[in-house]
Amino acid sequence: MSLQNQTEFKLKNQIAICHGDALNFYSSWRTPTVIVADGPYGVKGFPGDPSTPDSLDKWYEPHIAAWARLSTPQTTLWFWNTEIGWAKVHPILEKYGWRYRTCHIWDKGIGHVAGNANTKSLRKLPVVTEVCVQYVKDPIFSIDGRNASMKEWLRYEWQRSGLPLTLTNEACGVKDAATRKYFTQSDLWYFPPADAFEKLVNYANTKGQRKGAPYFSLDGKRAMTGEEWTRMRAKFYCPFGVTNVWNHPPVNGDERMKNGQKAMHLNQKPLKLTRLIIETTSDKGDVVWEPFGGLCTAAVAALELDRKCDAAEITHEVFQQAVARIEMITRTPKLNLQ
Repeated sequence: MSLQNQTEFKLKNQIAICHGDALNFYSSWRTPTVIVADGPYGVKGFPGDPSTPDSLDKWYEPHIAAWARLSTPQTTLWFWNTEIGWAKVHPILEKYGWRYRTCHIWDKGIGHVAGNANTKSLRKLPVVTEVCVQYVKDPIFSIDGRNASMKEWLRYEWQRSGLPLTLTNEACGVKDAATRKYFTQSDLWYFPPADAFEKLVNYANTKGQRKGAPYFSLDGKRAMTGEEWTRMRAKFYCPFGVTNVWNHPPVNGDERMKNGQKAMHLNQKPLKLTRLIIETTSDKGDVVWEPFGGLCTAAVAALELDRKCDAAEITHEVFQQAVARIEMITRTPKLNLQ
């Protein structure tokens, strides 16, 4: 099929880019570990982008609902937007169970002003930032027919065994850390690592009341394993020396995709930042979603990082450019991402 008529591009089992509205493809995509959402900002930056951020909440809602339905507790959502655009959409993200973690500021630097900010007319300081906000999807547990958090469920299951909370320290082989960290009712709660969780499970099911066993079970038939417990929260690997303020210039040079002298996409994201968010919240072989593909920078980063990516782009010309970009990457021995 010629690129002119192409509606889907696949690179083995690693990259799949669809032409069209992502809402039509989510159900056929692989389960995501990372979602990179770089959609409308409400600045009329491209066809279909609202002229103001006022309606962004309604625009994003069907997408956010689909992300929540098809994600797992291991999924991290990275939401790109302006500060006011994010503020408009945040309540919808919360509505569908996405829990805020951190707001990251992309500082493009003074060079981004480029002398085109008429502060006398605009009556505000030049804007050189965007936000990339990290959300996770907490698992929902059941206690007597009601939804409960992980912290509540962990404490409930231990108490259901009939054992006193003080014995959680003995179960984990510590002096007081288990009771103080894993079973506290305060905000200073810690997620028990897999080995500690398995010790708690084995202790409760060995020494707890026989009548209520198995304890720490989701189906009432067997207890969870440490590996299953680990999959109950989003992946995260903290890179050394990186904070929530990202000082990085807008894309330029060889990385900027152009059609002659004109940029193909006005807000092409830096590969360095895209690699950062993917590498921080996934492992090799995991799936990245890029529902508003543009030039599919997340797909490029996924390819370089040995991840998989399912992406969509609604504008056919931009879809063609994204496909051409991926094909170019596959012919390049190693892309310089710095």
